[in-house]
Amino acid sequence: MEIDDLYPPERLVAARRATAAAGLDALLLTPGADLRYLTGYHARAGERLTCLVLPAEGAPTLIVPALERPAAEASPAPATGVRIVDHSDGTDPYPLVAAALGRPVTAVGLADRMWAEQVLALRTALPGAQQRLAGEVLRDLRIRKSPAEVTALAEAGAAIDAVHRRMGEWLRPGRTETEVAADIAAAIREAGHVTVDFVIVAAGPNGASPHHDTSDRPIGAGEPVVVDIGGTMGSGYRSDCTRTYVTGGPAPAEFTDYYAVLWEAQRAAVAAVRPGTSAEAVDAAARDVITGAGFGPAFLHRTGHGIGLDGHEEPYVVAGNPRELEPGMAFSIEPGIYLAGRHGARIEDIVVCTTDGVQRLNTTPTELIAL
Repeated sequence: MEIDDLYPPERLVAARRATAAAGLDALLLTPGADLRYLTGYHARAGERLTCLVLPAEGAPTLIVPALERPAAEASPAPATGVRIVDHSDGTDPYPLVAAALGRPVTAVGLADRMWAEQVLALRTALPGAQQRLAGEVLRDLRIRKSPAEVTALAEAGAAIDAVHRRMGEWLRPGRTETEVAADIAAAIREAGHVTVDFVIVAAGPNGASPHHDTSDRPIGAGEPVVVDIGGTMGSGYRSDCTRTYVTGGPAPAEFTDYYAVLWEAQRAAVAAVRPGTSAEAVDAAARDVITGAGFGPAFLHRTGHGIGLDGHEEPYVVAGNPRELEPGMAFSIEPGIYLAGRHGARIEDIVVCTTDGVQRLNTTPTELIAL
């Protein structure tokens, strides 16, 4: 897939229309997924200002540090119709934002994760302009993935699946979680990712902590091990997949019993995905199985999160989210059961809502994997 195919200029047109419809005069986007989504430019975040100025009416301007202009020009941004303006060290770049707007503004949408110092500087550069979140505009554009985006996510899913298939090379009793994680991180890059976003290797009691990282604790024989891994491909799109393993002997009977419950819950949630079903209904499909088996309090988190250029984005598959699923929405299905001080388990696939159901982007087995 050509990277330029993922960042068509039509996105800027749609964003301008949505900006006007939201009652905003412009979007101001600093480095992050929103900037990359609209221009294809993967900008570095730093103290030097990089900012896409996207007026509701008028041409977009990308303001960059002079030393980063070559990178901006080599990105897909120029092909989308974005004008590039640079600033040198020692100069104030914020008047360039006002100049790019070309007229006084009353309300602007700022990148949701813009640095506070940039928010305050823009408040001074655009006095009287109300500041709102650009996410109000871009969320509904980004939430439905195009066929090209789904292809990019599928490529990421296949790459992380390839790593899980190699787990028997590294995961064995006596090795520490950190040692295993180092091998996994190297394999994530070998599989085609340009960055390793996270590697969770959580054995035995560490598996009861959903966001455990790694430790120097050796893996014991017959201990369940939760392996949650993900990275970013050259396209900018991400992978995220969790499998639970046992190595060096049989897992405790208590664990295999509740793993069977978890497996049923994950399958039920995947099967519930289809257009018109609410995000909270998919969460309930998994949660009801786990609660019915008596493990409700041990399911500590939401069932899933959206994924794309961000690792976590809309839609969130969680109780209280009535948003109906639509074709193109991509998100994780990852119920878990965690027994503090003993062990835990999680099964995670990335799925896409299709016109008539669901497509799994991770295809490795979800049964308990004995190595």
